[in-house]
Amino acid sequence: MKAAISTAVLALLTAVPMAAQAVPDAEQRKAEISALRQELARISARLDVLEKADATALPAAAITLAAEKASPVDAAVAPIPSKQEDLLQGTTVGIGFDGYYGYNFNQPIGRANLLRVYDVTSNSFSINQASLVVERLPSIQSRFGGRVDLQFGQATETLQGSYANEQRAQVWRNLFQAYGSYLAPIGSGLQIDFGKFSSALGVEGNYTKDQIAYSRSYTFNFLPYYHMGVRANYNLTPKVNFTYWLVNGVQQTEDFNGFKSQAFLFNFKPASTVSWNVNYYFGQEQRDVLPTDNPGAPTSPTQPGLPRANITPAPNGRNHIFDTYATWNVTPRLTLVGEADYVISREQQQSTMKHIAIGAAYVHYTLPKDWSIGSRFEYFDDRGAMFSGKTQALKEFTFVADKKLAPGMLARAEYRRDYSNQNFFTTDTAGVLVKQQPTATLGLVFWWGNKQGQW
Repeated sequence: MKAAISTAVLALLTAVPMAAQAVPDAEQRKAEISALRQELARISARLDVLEKADATALPAAAITLAAEKASPVDAAVAPIPSKQEDLLQGTTVGIGFDGYYGYNFNQPIGRANLLRVYDVTSNSFSINQASLVVERLPSIQSRFGGRVDLQFGQATETLQGSYANEQRAQVWRNLFQAYGSYLAPIGSGLQIDFGKFSSALGVEGNYTKDQIAYSRSYTFNFLPYYHMGVRANYNLTPKVNFTYWLVNGVQQTEDFNGFKSQAFLFNFKPASTVSWNVNYYFGQEQRDVLPTDNPGAPTSPTQPGLPRANITPAPNGRNHIFDTYATWNVTPRLTLVGEADYVISREQQQSTMKHIAIGAAYVHYTLPKDWSIGSRFEYFDDRGAMFSGKTQALKEFTFVADKKLAPGMLARAEYRRDYSNQNFFTTDTAGVLVKQQPTATLGLVFWWGNKQGQW
């Protein structure tokens, strides 16, 4: 269109002298020249409007216009936009390292902290986690995206590297998250993810830099870490978000059985400083196949580690998780968090019901000069012995002090005391158990890259 306008302008410019030669009358010639000049001004103004509109709304057309205006030499050396650059636009990368030194005042045999998932060793310099996060959020401009989290270190054994969690842990050991996303043009935007993603049950998460405490709570240890399947996320209103899951189960990249678990998750934001999550998860989580001890070379026509024997009769009981937590930013410095969970489990449909009740409270306060303090109190009623293997009431109190030493570098000191109403925690004497487990931990956390906010 612009080329046509430019041609018309050129024709008008050449028509002016031609008209002047063809018309003998001086007054008539002046009138026609004036009319031609007015038409030329109108076309020039229209061309300016089109250029401005295309420059803001149609980048590709703007590039074409620039090429039309450029000389042949300029066109030969002008850079051509790379398709790879377009694909990577909006992609963020985060690299993290998390290490610690911990001390258990019980001095347990084997230097192992009981009921811990990340700070698992005592009197030892340890690497908790080294991680790489690559993410691209879908948007209206580019509706597809995805995320991959690679993880290494002892937290990997807790999250997805254990044969207690997976049939073939060696396959999935370092892959914490891996999913693709699509933002469907439905209403305010329906985001659909497929793959392996971290669980939203429970207020605590995987990456230490985003948590109040260094150690994780009993609740984090007990609730699911991740799921494999499909999830859909939609904003019902500006203050209400709904998410639905259809997944293999809890910690099951490969399903233990043919039953698919589901979850309904609601996030409410009644005020800009308040966020409240209400979640319900249910499914059949028990194995219906026998685990194999053959992760090496295959002995049959199948991949190593895949089971070939069923459990008879197959467990058909279900698990139900009712989970809720709320965060209140009371002031820019003070944050309060509350969490409650109730879990029901049956091995078989007619089995006696086992249940667990959990309650936790967190407080975090930011001090001047990049200091902050925090604490956590938790009560865990393991009435069904599903968590610790023993019927007992567990409590823990944790106090934390943080110092940001530099952008992307955090030092965190923590004192934690675990309690039980039973003699449960190990000591330096074989067979001697006590009701308390006090520990002290100093953690150093580093992260860098262009991924901002919580990971």
